Amino acid sequence: MDHHQSEHTVHRGRVLGIALAANAVFLVVEVAGAFAFRSLALFADAAHMLTDVAALGIAIAAQRLSLRPNTSLHTYGLQRAEVIGAQGNAVLLLGATIWVVNEAAHRLAHPAHVNGGGLVAVAAVGVVVNIASALVISRAAGESLNMQGAFLHMAMDAAGSFATIIAGIGIVVAGAMWLDPVASIAIAGLVVWASFGLLRRTTRVLMEAAPQGLDPREIERFLSEDPAVEGIHHVHVWNLASDVPALSAHVVINGEISLHQAQLEGDRLRTKVHDRFGIDHTTFELECHACEPGEPSV
Repeated sequence: MDHHQSEHTVHRGRVLGIALAANAVFLVVEVAGAFAFRSLALFADAAHMLTDVAALGIAIAAQRLSLRPNTSLHTYGLQRAEVIGAQGNAVLLLGATIWVVNEAAHRLAHPAHVNGGGLVAVAAVGVVVNIASALVISRAAGESLNMQGAFLHMAMDAAGSFATIIAGIGIVVAGAMWLDPVASIAIAGLVVWASFGLLRRTTRVLMEAAPQGLDPREIERFLSEDPAVEGIHHVHVWNLASDVPALSAHVVINGEISLHQAQLEGDRLRTKVHDRFGIDHTTFELECHACEPGEPSV
């Protein structure tokens, strides 16, 4: 990891720490409110908030791990720790929804009295905390799936708090106690939708799929158009971490040139790729003729 990436990671760690402190304080308030006002929606949001606190802790740990230097065992360092952290967050979110839906189904069958006014008051504080945390995280997120996962937790909690406010107003105005478990189910639905999206993106990185927005065929065409390139094959594009793309390829150079000239051409092509596609980690195997059929591609 270069110095610029390291600075970004340290900044993201600070942002996550601020969000963690704010959410931990509000978690205590929300749990107290859930017991005091007998609200499942607040319990549901508190359960989600608990996963938020755990998720932010995981995200901070992942950020710190990604700062560790390369070793002989982990030659790229631990940059993918943040991807694993994001995937763990998605699993936590899904686990929380199972409990919420189960409790909501019970409440729909056996309605319980809920203090609507207290529900609205606590949820309103939650909206402020969640939106503020989400805004701070989104400004530092970039392409990091770890940060996007943390932002997702905050955004879903903000949406959940809005749903809880609506339920509280309905209870105050119309005495509609059923709105509390319905709001809980609505929150759970949002969480499931967002969690599967995050799981899909993190799995793409771990399975070394081509990064979103980078088409290997476009990169191959771009390099093939260079006058010094006779051909290109065995093109591989993947992510070292969610925001660190890498490229490797076999490049056939035109004519018979010296090793020194080939190195200069390789450096020039790497610069072109960086300027066009933003890829910092590029490895070219320079050749004077194409690989024979059957030769390994890696």
